[in-house]
Amino acid sequence: MIVTIDGPAGAGKSTVARMLAERLGFDFLDTGAMYRCVVLQGSRQEVDWEDDDALGAIARELQLKFDKGSVLLDGEDVSAEIRTPEVTALIHHGADNLQVREAMVALQRRLADGKSVVTEGRDQGTVAFPDSQCKFFLSASAEERAKRRVEQMRQTGKEVSLDEVLQLQNRRDQQDESREVGGLRAAEDALHVITDGMRPFEVVEHLERLVRMRM
Repeated sequence: MIVTIDGPAGAGKSTVARMLAERLGFDFLDTGAMYRCVVLQGSRQEVDWEDDDALGAIARELQLKFDKGSVLLDGEDVSAEIRTPEVTALIHHGADNLQVREAMVALQRRLADGKSVVTEGRDQGTVAFPDSQCKFFLSASAEERAKRRVEQMRQTGKEVSLDEVLQLQNRRDQQDESREVGGLRAAEDALHVITDGMRPFEVVEHLERLVRMRM
C-alpha cells in the first residue's frame, strides 16, 4: 500500500509521515530529502546551476540511503546539513530541473516497489504515485509553518529569525506552485488536512484512522 502526503514547506509532512509509517509498520520515504541531497551534492561539486545536464547527472548517480531516520549521502549522514537555510535557498535548482525530477521520481518508485510505504513531498499523489490508495494534502498558515521551521532549525543547533524563514518560505511556495512539472497541487482524490493548532501526534492519529479504513 502506498500512502502519499503532499503539501507546502513547513506543513509538518516529514514529521507526520515518519510517525505514521512507524505506527502502520510501513517504510518512510522522505522525497524532500532526496532533492536536498541533489542540491547539496551539486554545491559540493561547485556545479553550474544553469547547467541542467550536469545537475541531472548528479541526480542519476546519487548514492542515497535512508537508515533509521538518517539520510546517508555516499555513506555520510547529512540529515542536518540538508536542512540548512543555505541548502533551502538552492533547492529550486533541483526541483525545477526536469532531468532531476525524472531521476528522483524513478528512484522513488524503485525504493517503494513491492513495499508498503508512506511517502511525502510535493508531487507524490499527482506524479510519482498517481494510483496510490490513500492520498493526503497537508497544509497550515504561512506563519504557523514558518514557526515550525524555526523550531526545527533550533533543534539542530541553527539559530535563524522568523522573518528570514518566512521570506524564504514565501519565495519557495511561489516557486513550488508555479512549477510546470511536479508543481505543488493537491491530487483530485486527496483528502485535505489543515494542521494549524494540531500537535503532530494528533495529525498522525487522524491520518492513521483514515488509512486503516482504506486497508
